[in-house]
Amino acid sequence: MNEHKLKIGLARRGFSASGGAEAYLRRFAEGAVAGGHSAQLFTTAEWPADHWTAGPRTALRASGPIEFADALAAALPASGCDSVLSLERVWRCDVFRAGDGVHRAWLERRREQTLTPLARVGAKFNRKHDEILRLEESLLAKDGARRVIANSQMVKAEIERIYRYPSDRIDVVYNGVPLEFFAAAWNDRARKRAELSLQPNDLAILFVGSGWERKGLRFIVDAMRSAADPRWRLLVAGRGNERKMHAPGVQFLGVASDLPALYAAADVFVLPTLYDPFSNASLEALASGLPVITTRANGFSEVIEDGEHGSVLGEPGDVYAMVAALQFWTPPERRTEARPKILERAARFDISQNVARTLEILRQTAASAAS
Repeated sequence: MNEHKLKIGLARRGFSASGGAEAYLRRFAEGAVAGGHSAQLFTTAEWPADHWTAGPRTALRASGPIEFADALAAALPASGCDSVLSLERVWRCDVFRAGDGVHRAWLERRREQTLTPLARVGAKFNRKHDEILRLEESLLAKDGARRVIANSQMVKAEIERIYRYPSDRIDVVYNGVPLEFFAAAWNDRARKRAELSLQPNDLAILFVGSGWERKGLRFIVDAMRSAADPRWRLLVAGRGNERKMHAPGVQFLGVASDLPALYAAADVFVLPTLYDPFSNASLEALASGLPVITTRANGFSEVIEDGEHGSVLGEPGDVYAMVAALQFWTPPERRTEARPKILERAARFDISQNVARTLEILRQTAASAAS
C-alpha cells in the first residue's frame, strides 16, 4: 500500500537571512517535497519569494505575534493542509516545533544574568514579550498544540517544568544539516584564509549569529582582551552593535554569504550563549570538522563530549574557563587528531534523519486527527 502523501502547512513569522530557523525550515521543506509530500509556507511579507522554492508561499498581513497568529487561524481552514507544523508561537497547530525554545525560560535567564534592576521593571511591561508569552501559554498550557517537537532535552524539560505539558506528547528531534554541503567546503580553506589575511600560525576563532546579547559575544571578546594572544583572531559573522565589541584581533564580517567556506577557514567555533535551544550554527561548525566551544545553556551541548568534540563551559561569563578552552584547542596537532572524531559525531545529524522523523510525527498526528 502506498504511503499517504501529506500536504503540510508550515508557519514562520518574519525572516532573517542569517536565521537558523529559516535555514532549517527550507531544508525540511525541500526534504519533504523530495519525498513526494507538498509544503505551503505561511509567513509575512518580509520573507523574500526567491528564498522559498519548496511550494506555495502565503504572505499574511501581520506586524506582530498576535496579528500573525490571528491571520494564520483565519487562513488555515481554506488551505486544505493535512497537518500544520508551526515554528512560530501561534494559538493552535497540529505540531509545534519549539525551535526557539521556551520564551519564559529565556526571560528568566536574561533577568538573572544580564538585566539591571531598572531594566527588569521595563521588561515586565514589554508588549512583544507579553504577546509571545500569551501564545506560548495557548500552545503549551491550554492544549493548543496537539504534539510538540523539542530540539533538545533541555527544551523538553523546560516545557514540562514551566507548562506541565504531557511528556509523552513531546518528541525530541535534534536539528540536522546537509553534511556533504559543509564537508565539501574544506577545499576552500586555503583560499578563504588568504582572503581573510589569516597567517598559518593564526588561530581563527569563528562566531556566527545575530542577537549578540543572548549569544554572548561580549564574553569571547572579554576573553580576547584578557588573553591578548597575538595568534588569536576572532571572526564575527552576523549583525549587531559593534561599538562595544571592539578589541585587538577582532574582525567583523557582517552577514556572511559564504558560510561553508568561512567554517572551512576557521580553526575553532565559539558560542558562549546565555540561551540557545540547539544552535544550528554549532552543528554546521561540527559538520565542518571544527571543535565547538559553547555552554550548557546551548541544547547542542547534549550531543558532544567535552574535550573530544569541543569544550562545554558551565557559565558563559567565565572568562577564565573560556581562555583555558581556547588554549586547549590552540595546538594544531590536537585539532588534527580530533577532526575525525568530530566528523564522526556530526554524521549522526544529517538533515535526512531529521526530515524522516519529523514526517513520521506529522503522519501520526494527521492519522490521529482523522480517526
